Amino acid sequence: MQVFTPDEIAERATNKYLAVLVAAKYARLLNEFPRIPGRSGEKKLTTRALEELSGGNIGFDVVPRRRGAPAPAPEG
Repeated sequence: MQVFTPDEIAERATNKYLAVLVAAKYARLLNEFPRIPGRSGEKKLTTRALEELSGGNIGFDVVPRRRGAPAPAPEG
């Protein structure tokens, strides 16, 4: 099992909390793609997302929410 330290993940984001949120959203995105049946030994989606983030392969922008503005509706 691969272990990601908070410092390792925070190198690619403003802080470790933002990094975890970005990785979680990316893992949800990966979950939407079809999987190949019969493929054993495949990594978990959260592990793949954290690897991509720590490798600098995920780009993201933080968009501040205006005060009093409603929260965006969930996609889907």
